[in-house]
Amino acid sequence: MSSQDQRPPSTTSKTQSDRPLVIRVGKRLRGTMNRISADQSKIPTEPVLPNSAFPWTGGLTDKWQAIADEAAAILRHRDAVPPLREISPDHARIAGDGNWRSFFLIGYGYEVAENCARAPVTAELVRRIPGLNSAFFSILEPGAKIPRHRGVTRGLVTCHLGLIVPDRAERCTMQLEDIDLHWQAGKWLIFDDSYFHQVHNATDQRRVILLLQVKRPMRLLGRLANDLALWGIRRSPFVQDARRNLGMWEEAYRQAEQNEAA
Repeated sequence: MSSQDQRPPSTTSKTQSDRPLVIRVGKRLRGTMNRISADQSKIPTEPVLPNSAFPWTGGLTDKWQAIADEAAAILRHRDAVPPLREISPDHARIAGDGNWRSFFLIGYGYEVAENCARAPVTAELVRRIPGLNSAFFSILEPGAKIPRHRGVTRGLVTCHLGLIVPDRAERCTMQLEDIDLHWQAGKWLIFDDSYFHQVHNATDQRRVILLLQVKRPMRLLGRLANDLALWGIRRSPFVQDARRNLGMWEEAYRQAEQNEAA
């Protein structure tokens, strides 16, 4: 039996009725929170940020090949790695047809113990990162497109470490506002995803990165406001449903491992 046969049933949220209020409140507060984050930021507020803003990046760069090896091992059971839309129904619009998959180690502070055990070097490295919110292997299949969108809050900064990159890297592109960005193996792309961005893998090869979200370094008022906002997001259906859905997919991945060992 293939890992594809082990897919869990559709993970449609059971709390859709809760979402309209959460979404309305979130959108209403996002502008205010982003202004506070920008005013209180200790680092630049441009779309693309320098590695020097996050000194811990150097330690992961030194280990990037070991991280890439763990990601490659995870991909042996690619069909048991959930599409993002199956983890989080709220991402359905941008997650497309299932060609964007995510193997979570940590999500909004919640550690996925089984997945961390499958990538122990990566897990140990990301646990040391100050202000870490989420960490996962982001897998973009050939031809995949992620439409124009923006992140939840400027209080988080997104960091991409290139692991497995198409040979024609220039054809695998993230457009951040009017800037075209490309991934390189062992190199970082660090950016503010509250700016509009879109992605297209116009190659016939898979792109895999380690995607991290970390708290923006801010002064006291900004830290307090950001921590309060993240506390609310962490307890919302947006995150809690995703945790339950990941639990359903864990059985699919475990079965794929057992099939390989048989």
